Amino acid sequence: MTPGRLDWLDALRGVGATAVLAEHLLPWVVPSLRPYWFNLGIYGVMVFFLVSGYIIPRSLERRGDLRAFWIGRIFRLYPLYLVVIGLVLAMAGWISIPRTVPRDGSAVAAHATMLLDVVGLGGVADTMWTLSYEMVFYLLVAALYTTRTRPAGGGPAVLFGLAAVVMGLLLPAAPLVDRRVAWISCAAFLAGLACVLANRFPVAAARALGVLALALIPLSSRTPWFGAVILAVMFTGTAVHRWERGTGPFWPIPVTAVLVALSPIWALQSGWWWVEPDVWITTLCLAAVTFAAAMALRRRRLPRFLVWTGLISYSLYLLHHPLLKLFTWITGDLRWSPWYVQIPAAVAFVALILAAAALAYRFVERPGLRLGRRFTISTPPHRAFVSEDGH
Repeated sequence: MTPGRLDWLDALRGVGATAVLAEHLLPWVVPSLRPYWFNLGIYGVMVFFLVSGYIIPRSLERRGDLRAFWIGRIFRLYPLYLVVIGLVLAMAGWISIPRTVPRDGSAVAAHATMLLDVVGLGGVADTMWTLSYEMVFYLLVAALYTTRTRPAGGGPAVLFGLAAVVMGLLLPAAPLVDRRVAWISCAAFLAGLACVLANRFPVAAARALGVLALALIPLSSRTPWFGAVILAVMFTGTAVHRWERGTGPFWPIPVTAVLVALSPIWALQSGWWWVEPDVWITTLCLAAVTFAAAMALRRRRLPRFLVWTGLISYSLYLLHHPLLKLFTWITGDLRWSPWYVQIPAAVAFVALILAAAALAYRFVERPGLRLGRRFTISTPPHRAFVSEDGH
């Protein structure tokens, strides 16, 4: 049996989701096994971001249709996202809602757009912060697409790497710390997306949304330099794809890597243990080596379990943290329990979380994807611009 064309990307998603699960599980259940020479969680999300950067612009170019692209993204992300929000709110009597989530309507506005972290607010599930940067990346790539610029070549990767260094030096905090940003961005996001989906001034709307996304990173994101780092990493994923296909140079990849590695050294807004140079650079190197190894092995058969965890990785990623909170509320604090209690508990937690993620994939994600395909097929495609040959 030959490997699937994108099995290696699913395997990478599985690695990323498993690493983030381990980062959250170990401190609560088996703290003695948590590594501190690199950060498992940041390693996992960097692998995720490289995968998104590699595949998302390619997906948009293959479709050649902004409306179909956004329908696909909406039905890919929102069904499970809304289910998890409902699940966390339903469990609020047993697990706490993060204090970074406002107890007013601005939280609704921020969750509606997924732009949580870049408008300075938290999500009801702690892992939702990464979806902010996924959404910003989609908005930027779509805007670049309408300019006839190949989305996400090497230039944006280097520019965001430079921006990360500059923001770290100059911005001790985001200048706009105001919940009204969540309302304004929500109104702009919904209006712009409605224009794209209705084919009413889609080019202008896509570009305006791109400008909005670009502005939110330095103005209101919770950690501006880190937001720029994430976008640099995602655009590096696309630069790898361009170079691999022979349509882009190699040099932006190492240049961006150096800038990203240097970005927290002088950052005014840092101080976490995982941005110490040795830990930070080790974490980045491990993520890069993992991505490169998967690329090198993509024509080989990969472990089926790893590919499967990639298929359910979105459910695994969003569900595991609230479920871990619930499980530890039931079992009590296990951090000082003997190892023969901790290890079986950790294994049981992982098994239950994998089962829950598999069910969510089967009954929430897959139906959402099928519904999105129906919407895409039922309406004629439109192009954001005519191609160079006029077609």
